[in-house]
Amino acid sequence: MDAQLVSINNSEVITDLSEPIGSDSRFMVANTQSIPYQLLRETCTIPFFSKDNESTISHQEFINVVGEAAHMAFSRERILEPAVRVSHPIKGRIPSAVGKPAADLEEHEKTLYYERMAFVYEVPSIEETVNCNKLSLTVGGVRAYNFENLYGRKCEEKFKVFIGFKNWVCINLSISTDGFREELRVRTTAELFTRVYQLFEMFNFQNQLNSLRNLADYALTERQFAHLIGRLRMFPYLKPNEKAGIPALHLGDSQVNSIIKDYYQDKSFCRDAAGNINLWRFYNLLTGANKSSYIDTFLDRMVNTLSFSQVLLECLRMGKNSWYLDGQ
Repeated sequence: MDAQLVSINNSEVITDLSEPIGSDSRFMVANTQSIPYQLLRETCTIPFFSKDNESTISHQEFINVVGEAAHMAFSRERILEPAVRVSHPIKGRIPSAVGKPAADLEEHEKTLYYERMAFVYEVPSIEETVNCNKLSLTVGGVRAYNFENLYGRKCEEKFKVFIGFKNWVCINLSISTDGFREELRVRTTAELFTRVYQLFEMFNFQNQLNSLRNLADYALTERQFAHLIGRLRMFPYLKPNEKAGIPALHLGDSQVNSIIKDYYQDKSFCRDAAGNINLWRFYNLLTGANKSSYIDTFLDRMVNTLSFSQVLLECLRMGKNSWYLDGQ
């Protein structure tokens, strides 16, 4: 079937009706719900700053801006429609419905927006095979209104934006520090577009791909994995001065439990017959566990999983002991 052009805020995104036209929404799962982009755009209200009644940059505008920047940066590539996940709904009502019992509200009298939102655009035409897994380029962002002072005057607003890769085996994202902007502060959509486009233009694809490939060259023994898991459970209870100099893995206790379970049971990334697990598989256990993170910590933790895996890689490569690895 012929290709089709889909317009997103006056920017054409190439789709092909013989292939999936939408990005996969399983990039995160727990604590969120998937919502069609069209529904978000047409039904959700836009929060404003109460002191001067100036509107925020909405979730819808944020998604549009990143889509336009992706289209400009990768103009010859196929870009899928965005997948959107939201959480923490904020419900309200129109002024004429003040005092009306909630059970009697009609649909047109209800208002809704989501405090937190994450989205991705997939670029499947830019792909590489890394350690026998197909990866494709993915861009996206996170917006959390809980980081804004909506009771004040309009000021710079905060956004998180990334460019990285999606693993087609598990739908996990792989994001490095070079492909992540933890706190973009802007006042206008024009400024946001410029900053996002700069990130896409400066991203070094090969550096991240090489970093990911290197992870398969070194493995943890079963004993080292067990020692590492024990240290991860101990770390939160160290005194502040004892934590100094020890790299932290920013995953919760239930997520560590998920890593342990998947070490034994994951079909794609579990241990081998001898109990060893290479760092590529271990890294994907971390990114899989991170899918249960809340939206506002999701990207930060995703970047942290790669940084932590690279610390382990360096220790194994240099043959050095570390607080997490008890000998070789």
